[in-house]
Amino acid sequence: MAIDHVVYVVITGSDGRILDRQSKRIRRSSNGSPPVTEQPLYPDDRISASLLQVPLTAPLMTRLIQSAEQTLVPQEESSDWLLSFFIRNETLFDFAMPVLRESSSVTPLLHRSIELEDKIGPTLLSTTSPVVGLVHIGITDAQAKQALLIIVRNASILTVLIIAAGILGAHVLTSRITTPLRSLANSARRLAHGDDAPVRLIASTNDEVGELTRVFNIMIESLHDRNQAITMNLETIRRQITQLTTVHQASAAIAGANMFDMDQLLETVLQLLVENLGFSRMAVMLHHPKKNCASFARIIGVSPELVEVAYRLELPIVESGIAADLLIHRKPLLIHDIETIPQRIFPPLFELLRRSGIRSFVAVPLQSHTKILGFLSADRRSRPCSDEDLDILLTIASHVAAAIDNAKAYSDLTELTQHLEDRIEQRTEELSRANAQLQDHDRRQSTFLSVVSHELRTPMTAIRSFAENMLDGVTGSLTELQHTYLTRIQHNVSRLARIIVQLLDWSRLDTKRVELRVEAVCIHQIATIAADSLQMVASEKNLSLVIDPIESLPTIHGDRDKLEQILVNLLGNAIKFTAPGGRITVECCESPPGLVQTCVADTGCGIDSSHLPNIFDEFSRVPSPMPASQGAQLGLCIAKTLVTMHQGRIWVESQPGVGSRFYFALPIAELQDEASRGT
Repeated sequence: MAIDHVVYVVITGSDGRILDRQSKRIRRSSNGSPPVTEQPLYPDDRISASLLQVPLTAPLMTRLIQSAEQTLVPQEESSDWLLSFFIRNETLFDFAMPVLRESSSVTPLLHRSIELEDKIGPTLLSTTSPVVGLVHIGITDAQAKQALLIIVRNASILTVLIIAAGILGAHVLTSRITTPLRSLANSARRLAHGDDAPVRLIASTNDEVGELTRVFNIMIESLHDRNQAITMNLETIRRQITQLTTVHQASAAIAGANMFDMDQLLETVLQLLVENLGFSRMAVMLHHPKKNCASFARIIGVSPELVEVAYRLELPIVESGIAADLLIHRKPLLIHDIETIPQRIFPPLFELLRRSGIRSFVAVPLQSHTKILGFLSADRRSRPCSDEDLDILLTIASHVAAAIDNAKAYSDLTELTQHLEDRIEQRTEELSRANAQLQDHDRRQSTFLSVVSHELRTPMTAIRSFAENMLDGVTGSLTELQHTYLTRIQHNVSRLARIIVQLLDWSRLDTKRVELRVEAVCIHQIATIAADSLQMVASEKNLSLVIDPIESLPTIHGDRDKLEQILVNLLGNAIKFTAPGGRITVECCESPPGLVQTCVADTGCGIDSSHLPNIFDEFSRVPSPMPASQGAQLGLCIAKTLVTMHQGRIWVESQPGVGSRFYFALPIAELQDEASRGT
C-alpha cells in the first residue's frame, strides 16, 4: 500500500472469504458528498467469486469502473480502449494474482503466522487444490494519465515551436533567397521577351544571392549598352546597304550602258545617283593634263542655259584652288558655304555656282589605279551637305572612275585596233609579196641544185674514168708523183660525187617531193644488202664490216629504198671516220617491246659530247679529227628525216677516241596496223 499507484489490496481465500484488505479510497454518496462513516472502496465481491470459479493459475488484469452503487465493476471491452488514456476520468486496473500451493509438500504452510491460520481455518489447509487464494491489487492510471498529459503538452508545445521555427525559417528563406530569385527570374523573363531593360535590382544581402543580383545588374547594363551599340550599328548598316544597293545599280547601269558613248554612260550613271541618293544636282569634270585644266563632261539638274555656259568653261588648275586639291593632291572636299572661300574658286565657276543657287557641295576625285581622271560633285539645294554625303560619293567615285577609264580605254583601243588593222593589212601584203619571192627563190634554188648536180655528174664521171684508166696503166707507166696526184684526184672526185648525191637528196626532202612506198620488210635483210654494197669500200680501207646474225625479227612497215638509204648513210659515215684496221658492226633486235632497233657501231674517232645535240642538223659543221673525210654533212640530217617519216626516232652515243653507236628504232608492223585500225 506504500506504492502511490496502488489503490487497494484484497486477499481472498480459495473459498471466497476475504482474509484481509485495505483501500485508499472511500465511497461517496450519489450527490458527491462523503458518507457519515467512511466506507473503503473495493471491487465487487462477484469479481472474486467469478474468478475463483475458473481455475486461475496466472495473473489476470481487469479494468474497473465505479458503478452507481459506488462499487467497482468490470468495464465492458471496447475497440477504443486507447481512448481512456486521453480522457481525464480515472480508470482502475485490478490485478488478480493466484496464490499457489507447492506440489511437493505442505510443510511450508506450518510456518505461517498464527493470525493467518486463524483467519483461513483448518479446512483450507487440508484442501488439495493448488490455488489457496487470490490477491487483488487495484492500480490507478491517474498518475500515468497525468504524466501522459504532461508529455502530450510538452510534445505539443515542442511541435508548435518547431512549426513556428519552420514558418519563420521559410519566411527568412523567402525574404533572403526566394524573393530575390523571383525578382531575377521576372527580370530575366522580361529581358528574354525583348522588353525594355528591367529596373536595376537592389542587392539586399552579401551572400551568393546578393552577388548574383549584382552580377545580373552588370549584365543588364552591358546588354543595354550592347543594344544601343547594335542600334547604332544597324543604322550604319542601313546606310551602307543603301550605298551598296546604289553601287550595285550603278555597276549594273554601267555594264548595260554603251561603252562607246561617254555621254550616254555619264548621263545614265548621274541620273541613277540623283534618283537613289537624293542629290539635286551632279556634275562630272574631266582632267586634261596636257592643258593643265579641267572641263565639264556632264551636268544634270541644271537649266539648259547654264549647262551651255558650263560646257564652254575651262577650269585652270592653280595651287591655291579647289581644283588642285581634287586633281593634284587627291583630297575629297566638303564645302559648307561657298561664300567663305570665294578666293579658292575660279571666278567664272564661282559666278556659275551662284547663278545655279549652289551654296554647299561635296566633290571627290575620280581615281582609276594611279591616274586622276577628274572629279565628281553634288549638292542638295537648300540643305547643306554632310560627311555622310561625302562618304557616299567616295564609295561611288571608284565605280564611276572605272567606267570612265574603261570607256576611254575602249575608245583608245578601238582607235588602236583600227590603226593595227591597217598596219596588219599593209604588212600582210608585204609578206605575201615576200613569200611569193621566197617560193620563187626556193623553186629556183631547187632547180639550180638539180641542174648543177646533173651537169656536174657528167664531167665528174669522165674525170673519174680518165683517172682510173691512168692509174690502171692504160696511158703508160706513171711516175710516183703522177700516181700520187691521180690518187688524190680520184679521192676528191668520189668525195664530190657524194656531196652532189647528198645535195640532191636534201633538195628533194626540202621541197617535200619524197613519197614513201610502204610495205612489210625485214630490217635485217636491208642491213645485209646495204653492208654488201659497201663491203668493197670497207675492204679498201682494211675495215671489218660485220652484220650480227639473228634468228627471228618482226617485220616493219617501211620504204625499202629509203631504209637502205638510211643504213648506207650510217655505214658510209662509219667507214669514212674509222681508221684502217677498225671494225664496223650492225646489230638488230626487238628493244624496247613494240620497236625494232638497229645499231651501227664503229671504232672510229668518235664525237665530242658538246657536239652531239647538233649532229643531226643540216650543215652542222661538227669538227672531226679526220677533216678529209667530211662532206656536206647532210647524210645524218637526211637519215633523221627519213626515220621520222617512218614514225621512228634516231639517236647517237659516242666517245672521242673510242667510237660511235648510231641507233634508230621503228615500230613493228602488227602494232602499227592495230593503231591504224583503232584510229
